[in-house]
Amino acid sequence: MSALQLYYTHNLNPRVAVAVARHLDLPVEFARYSPMGDDREAFLPLNPNSLAPLLVEDGQPLWETDAIALRLSRLSGTDFWLDTHPEEMMRWVSWSAHHFTRAGGTIVFETVTVPLYMGRAPDPAVLEPAMADFRRFATILDDVLAGRDWLVGGRLSYADFRVATALPFAGRAGLPVGDYRHIARWHDRLNEIDAWREPFAGIE
Repeated sequence: MSALQLYYTHNLNPRVAVAVARHLDLPVEFARYSPMGDDREAFLPLNPNSLAPLLVEDGQPLWETDAIALRLSRLSGTDFWLDTHPEEMMRWVSWSAHHFTRAGGTIVFETVTVPLYMGRAPDPAVLEPAMADFRRFATILDDVLAGRDWLVGGRLSYADFRVATALPFAGRAGLPVGDYRHIARWHDRLNEIDAWREPFAGIE
């Protein structure tokens, strides 16, 4: 097995990457860092975006959450990234990035990050259209989940982790997950997985 270091912050995307690594039970060394702060200059050669997460494998960097999840799945020898359903996997990963998690992440940023770190109230001009988008796409997801337990192939996969990216922050951010009973049940199932429910436990 390669030597693996996963650098993370407590933001949405790094949370997903850490959850994947822990769910797959890989021998990863976890390190919390500040890619936009004190660690920026040291890590720019590894990730020119100055963002997290960052996977370093035998000295070689890989950035972007989905690429990291794919690589970790390959290293684990599992089919957490379901190669038997490549188009379905990519559809949900893409849909998360461009629609559902984009809306949910905006709400989390405005309602949680902004008041805590920027010292201002959420901007209704940003929050209201994001909430409308979240509800629009949540309706689609809820309809899909009415007929299945998991998103792809009848089993847990990275697609589930990815689409649920913003949902662990639902209570703090006011995401109306309770209005969508199939989404709520699906995320309850995800929360039965230790790595998803508490990815940072013991590595804070």
